[in-house]
Amino acid sequence: MTTPQTTEGKADFCVGDETYQTWYKVVGDLKSSQRPLVTLHGGPGAAHYYLLSLADLSSGTSSVPVVFYDQLGISNSTHLPHKGAEFWTPSLFMDELENLLNHLKIADNFDLLGHSWGGMLAAQFAATRRPSGLNHLIISDSPASMALWEEVCSELIKRLPDDVHATLKKHEDEGTTDSKEYQDAMDIFYAKHVCRIQPLPDLVAKSFAAIGEDPTVYHTMNGPSEFHVIGTLKTLSIISELHNINIPTLILNSRYDEAQDACVVPFFNLIPKAKWYTFANSSHMPHWEERERYMQIVGDFLKR
Repeated sequence: MTTPQTTEGKADFCVGDETYQTWYKVVGDLKSSQRPLVTLHGGPGAAHYYLLSLADLSSGTSSVPVVFYDQLGISNSTHLPHKGAEFWTPSLFMDELENLLNHLKIADNFDLLGHSWGGMLAAQFAATRRPSGLNHLIISDSPASMALWEEVCSELIKRLPDDVHATLKKHEDEGTTDSKEYQDAMDIFYAKHVCRIQPLPDLVAKSFAAIGEDPTVYHTMNGPSEFHVIGTLKTLSIISELHNINIPTLILNSRYDEAQDACVVPFFNLIPKAKWYTFANSSHMPHWEERERYMQIVGDFLKR
């Protein structure tokens, strides 16, 4: 089997009178006859690494060029640790995505796959920017609102052992979420509902490490953990905008996911051309936990 070509680069991204850089990686040939798939990582601030299993789509029968990139503020893109909360908005990241599509000259014909926060971003981009070149949308393991996400995570936490639940609550109430005790308790939740492969795949661990190296975006927009949302995204809901998405849309979640059915059902109910598939043996990362099946489901959808 021929290994797909890989190219990397940086796109200048202007915000006001300042110019930043968005790092990207393309696996496959953007000049081929296959429509490219652009991937949006979660976090916010989790970096592209944990999505690299999606490069599977660029080989075999699919041969889809796959675009990965680090959103502004993380990993290989420009870091801005001194920017305040007012800077880090969904609109900023939609502008960045639009800029990257134009830089790569694929804005007139592309597909989008967003995971977790990236799925919210992709859905909001499709609903509000309504790009004419977008053909297929994949919303993977994402909530339609952060209120739904918090409700679901709260219920999942209650199912943890009493001492773990108590430890999480104690440190959240006391503002000591940077303590080792809190981190250890958080890891128990993550092993059940974020990625059930233990130890974590190296690329998943690398994305978590990227958050630790520069937590600016994650802490500002989300908070100290997946389930303790105290950042600017706390009130984000895209439910009222979903009816504007008029392209074929695939909604994905998993049995043990943080994004339980209650989080994703608005996508299915309100997007006219939506299909929904739930992975039976995965949590938040079915693209690792049920990798072969995930690629089959996504690959088949993109061919429609």
